[in-house]
Amino acid sequence: MRSAFAIFESTFFSGVIPTWRDENGCIITYATEREAQIEIAEMLMEQLRQFLAGERDFGDASTTGDFILPVEVWPDGTIETEDGRRFRATAL
Repeated sequence: MRSAFAIFESTFFSGVIPTWRDENGCIITYATEREAQIEIAEMLMEQLRQFLAGERDFGDASTTGDFILPVEVWPDGTIETEDGRRFRATAL
């Protein structure tokens, strides 16, 4: 296993879930918390650019429900949070 960070959100039905996945549906992990923070910041900057261009409303552009948690990454790509929740490497 290796230590990493992943980006999550809280949902009404599923609770806390990892939200950032690659084009193959695999959970994206980051070597450092800062790398994950930069990903969220870049997404927010893009959303604000879309607001300025009139493509998105301000409330949607200026908020995110994303947050970062430390995780352990298993050899198969499954991630485990500090409280023991595990998430499969790919979406079903």
